Amino acid sequence: MNDSAEKYPVPPRNRSQLRIGLGRMYFTWHRYFDWIFSGKQYAKQIKTDDLLPYTVMSHQTPLLRQLRNVDMQLQYNKITNLQLACSCMNGLILQPGETFSFWKLVGKPTRKKGYLDGMVLCNGGFYAGTGGGLCQLSNLIYWMSVHTPLTVTERWRHNYDVFPDSNRTQPFGSGATVSYNYIDLQIRNDTRSTYQLMVGLDEQFLYGEWLSSQPLAERYEVYEREHIIKAEWWGGHTRQNVLFRKVFDLNGQETGNEFVCANQAIMMYEPMLE
Repeated sequence: MNDSAEKYPVPPRNRSQLRIGLGRMYFTWHRYFDWIFSGKQYAKQIKTDDLLPYTVMSHQTPLLRQLRNVDMQLQYNKITNLQLACSCMNGLILQPGETFSFWKLVGKPTRKKGYLDGMVLCNGGFYAGTGGGLCQLSNLIYWMSVHTPLTVTERWRHNYDVFPDSNRTQPFGSGATVSYNYIDLQIRNDTRSTYQLMVGLDEQFLYGEWLSSQPLAERYEVYEREHIIKAEWWGGHTRQNVLFRKVFDLNGQETGNEFVCANQAIMMYEPMLE
């Protein structure tokens, strides 16, 4: 699984626009070549009129949050962006051996396609950018996927923890950030069952489901360990934890305890801020 954070967090860096632009170009074209020549079978079949019978995992997250110093219009625009992205993958069939790729399905979010300016996190801050807010969808899909037998083969985390935990219901670091096209979320179906992804919005929530052709023989419980907030030598604070998941059989007996991911981020707010 790919990891976007450095092993030992360091102070925020100010890189030149030239370096940022050249790096983005290199990794973007590297991803294009990977899509073509990696040999992966990417899922692309969409079916919304014939749903698989078993709900494996479902989840929903609120569309709007009150964030300090963030223009609410960016969040309203995010709803439009999420609607467009959901339409690209709602009903996706993930056959055994196939891989889900967030950006292979969504494509480049552009104004021509109807995407609006939403909030984009970058280098410890945020700005208004076309297609901003799609991380909410990748977060949802990742969180649902770690509660299934599907294999997360690529997941990136934020290097910066920008906002305090406001009504947080999931552990820190339980999401997956995306940025077209080289920071992707990819999930492979290594089971013998067919899976189907359903995602959409109502007036209040972004919601999703993983459906399956067969009922699960186990269930999963994701939990946090080793959560630490640490004062660094350079004056800032970092936050880190490790996520695991317990595996239970149908009788409720614990049969496994598996590593999910490790998270590290530079905190961009005071640790004791409510």
